[in-house]
Amino acid sequence: MTATTQTEIDPLALEQQVCFALAVTNRAVLSVYRPLLEPLGLTHPQYLVMLALWDHQKAGADAPLSVKQIAAALQLDSATLSPMLKRLESLGLVTRSRSAADERTIRVELTEAGADLRARALRIPLTVVSKLGVDLDELIELRRALTRINTAALAAGALDS
Repeated sequence: MTATTQTEIDPLALEQQVCFALAVTNRAVLSVYRPLLEPLGLTHPQYLVMLALWDHQKAGADAPLSVKQIAAALQLDSATLSPMLKRLESLGLVTRSRSAADERTIRVELTEAGADLRARALRIPLTVVSKLGVDLDELIELRRALTRINTAALAAGALDS
């Protein structure tokens, strides 16, 4: 059997594409989250918003987060985030209000129900790990690698538009 050399690997082969591996893995992993988030009444993007708000609250921050701060944390634009925040507000999980200091700034705060939802969400990460059947250390290293790739992509100009 001969070893495959670099010149024999087709650089355009689907199975060689990082973008393809990321895309299909993203869809598959999100499908694991979906039934876990459903009882909480959240979609995955809404869950990410709630995670950002729970992190902020846990850090003991006095001031609420602005839409701009949440968008930066999630690497989203404000226009994408606004409908999610409206939906979370209609669910009674957050409140939105204009900043007294700058009326252009919308502040987002957890309601009591939003803060309480964190306790129900605590089981989600371990359940996902269990359902994936992958070693926790492997997932931690994957997260580190993806974070490095994301940092490199941002440095290369991703999301600059």
